[in-house]
Amino acid sequence: MSSASGWLRAFLFLCALGAAWAGTFPARAAGPLVLVAASFQEAAQDAADAFAERGHERPVISAAGTSALARQVAAGAPADLFISADREWMSWLAKRGRVDAEDVRLLAHNRLVIVSRDRRPWISSGEDLLAALGNGRLAIAEPESVPAGRYARAALERLGAWQALYGRLAPAENVRAALALVERGAAPLGIVYQTDARLSERVHVAGRFSERAHPQIVYPAALLSDTKHPEAQAFLDFLESDAAQRIFARHGFAR
Repeated sequence: MSSASGWLRAFLFLCALGAAWAGTFPARAAGPLVLVAASFQEAAQDAADAFAERGHERPVISAAGTSALARQVAAGAPADLFISADREWMSWLAKRGRVDAEDVRLLAHNRLVIVSRDRRPWISSGEDLLAALGNGRLAIAEPESVPAGRYARAALERLGAWQALYGRLAPAENVRAALALVERGAAPLGIVYQTDARLSERVHVAGRFSERAHPQIVYPAALLSDTKHPEAQAFLDFLESDAAQRIFARHGFAR
């Protein structure tokens, strides 16, 4: 076999091997990668669709608990935009230089409700809550670091029921996990966002906390400091538009 023929075969083999590797690993998505609080996932997906319909590259939405996402961002996750479920985690990232505190946008507000699997009398006090809970546990997001859990703790403290309920909690990794505990009957009651309750056909709203019972439930958004995606800023601007706000309102969020 000639030297030229040997080189040709080697070249063709490497091309085939490269093609096989390319099929093994998915190509990076064209649109900006947006890390989104779990409770804002569906609203963000619809906003991404609307953005794409206007001729832009569709953003890729990756949702999880705010605290988990914030830690990923702090560790250098290669994302472009972060939407949090509270101010605290966004401020935590700003102190670490991962977002610009002066460029944080507030996109939406939410409410906190009590949900049950079965219809029951309206819960309007700490005494009502304790009576309705019976011998069961109260499902909430983890109250030390997860925004929904922090809000729930503040609301229960305002009701004067936190101490009585502290040993009877069923803490979950995020608000969707807390909702799931009630949906499958693992907990008789849970505290979740009203937007999450709207999504479920297996729970009923049994009480609603006053907006003054806890810190404002807000969804701040910001570009990550090292993003270079040309569409990231355009998508952040779109999220503040009237068109995006109408999408958020359909999901139960307020401006």
